Amino acid sequence: MAELSLESVKEDYTRDGTVDLKGSPVLRSKRGGWTACSFLVVYEVFERIAFNGIASNLVRYLTRELHQGTVTSANNVTNWVGTMWLSPIIGAYVADAYLGRYWTFMIGSIIYILGMLLLTLAVSVPSLKPPACKNNTNAGIYFNCKEASPLHLGIFFLSLYILAIGNGGCKANISTIGADQFDAFDQKERARKHSFFNWWLFSVFFGNLIAATVLVYIQDNVGWAVGYALCTFGLMLAVIIFVIGTPFYRHKLPAGSPFTKMAKVLVAALRKRTVPLPSDTKELYELSLTAQVETKQFQIKATDSLRCLNKAAVRIPGKNSPWELCTVTQVEETKQMLKMLPILVSTFVPSMMLAQVNTLFVKQGMTLNRHIGAHFQIPPASLQAFGIISMLISIVIYDRLGVPFLRKFTKIPRGISILQRIGIGQVLYIVTAAVAAMTEHHRLRVAREHGVVGTGATVPLTIFILLPQFVIMGIADAFMDPARFEFFYDQAPEGMKSLGTSYNFTSLGIGNFLSSLLLSIVSHLTKRNGGKGWILNNLNESRLDYYYTFFVALNCLNFVFLIVVSKNFVYKAEVSETETGH
Repeated sequence: MAELSLESVKEDYTRDGTVDLKGSPVLRSKRGGWTACSFLVVYEVFERIAFNGIASNLVRYLTRELHQGTVTSANNVTNWVGTMWLSPIIGAYVADAYLGRYWTFMIGSIIYILGMLLLTLAVSVPSLKPPACKNNTNAGIYFNCKEASPLHLGIFFLSLYILAIGNGGCKANISTIGADQFDAFDQKERARKHSFFNWWLFSVFFGNLIAATVLVYIQDNVGWAVGYALCTFGLMLAVIIFVIGTPFYRHKLPAGSPFTKMAKVLVAALRKRTVPLPSDTKELYELSLTAQVETKQFQIKATDSLRCLNKAAVRIPGKNSPWELCTVTQVEETKQMLKMLPILVSTFVPSMMLAQVNTLFVKQGMTLNRHIGAHFQIPPASLQAFGIISMLISIVIYDRLGVPFLRKFTKIPRGISILQRIGIGQVLYIVTAAVAAMTEHHRLRVAREHGVVGTGATVPLTIFILLPQFVIMGIADAFMDPARFEFFYDQAPEGMKSLGTSYNFTSLGIGNFLSSLLLSIVSHLTKRNGGKGWILNNLNESRLDYYYTFFVALNCLNFVFLIVVSKNFVYKAEVSETETGH
């Protein structure tokens, strides 16, 4: 990295180690800030349109076009979405350890586009999918259907998972590239970073809203080929916009993977497990202040939490390799990441609830009367738009009215602590599951009364009976999503922000995989000993009300777990004074 001279500092160069693509220091006035971030925010809008244009209606494509049953189609969606959220962990590792964020993103974008092109081809060419069913009930139950061949399934899912690999390089780095545009050593720029994340979340929600309305309608009423082609075009446009902004970006050179840094601390502490700790923490190994300034590091003082890891910083003559001796700052960074793990586990069940929106909630909508007037039918997946709108409205109300009101009583700048906001979100997920169970119980009762249980015909109820569960879910997301993202980013040490962002992806990814596992287990267990089963291809014969009731109990247990781990969590030193509650 090029060194900064005194003259460079006078000319207002950044002080956080950011450079241009050639590795030279950059002027604040020439690169970074909101000029650069405007390209990134617009990119995210179009990328979310492309991604959610596929994800929000995928269960319907698997059912209608590839003729898969309820459990199979739902699990295929959640397995793919789970992969989409976990692949950024690999992308973050490659960026931090080898290529840097910009080039990892660019390579990921190429793979992402190739996957989208192949996916569009798979839904467009008749020979790459099975023939249409001869008749159906228009309620999600299809008859006289020919099974999709291994070739059909192979090409379709190959394209989906190529897309997921490319997404890993993009999603892991795009928001972090945005954060890099603000100098962490400059107070004004550090404040602007919070504004960037607000706009970032808005771009995510806005893109999702367009996907759940316009693209879903086109897929259902114009054709899958046109709908997926528009998703592909949206992604290409997003990447072009990102590339146009290249001259304005600041970049950080690869500084080593956080996973490797944590592994060094754990190995060093294990090797010196029998070594006594000094009574004075000042005797532990740490870089000099001069060395920390030169390497752009933030010093963290030793703490008593997880004291066994402090042994990694104990000096022993002749034991000076990076796997035998670590700095106090490295040790404390590792501690902070480990302390967040129980909170991470507490977010898995809410992420499982989110997985139902793209799967079983949509399948429910396919069984109901979707007509609005004589000629228009609302696509089942478009009800997600009401959840997104309720989320956006709730965020605005909470930010403009709720936070100032609560701040008067709590004296906390955020109104309430981040973990309290997560807790409110989890309570609302319990309410969502309860409302979904009651709504489904009512739907099944009407199906029995009108004799459409065995036939799988449309239940004479408007699809808008599902609106409450989508709206309450949106309100829950307004508390959970920003708080989860902010918690893992904010509580991660400065040197491990990318890993903190990966925790957020991990929550969503594992939540989707656990949803697949739970659905399979429940489907199998409820068919044992001659049981009919809770989840069948014909939802009018299923017992989704029991399944949602189980989610109520699961969410209640998870909320108790969150309370326990929150009481024992200690916020980072720089924010602990303002986070007086848990």
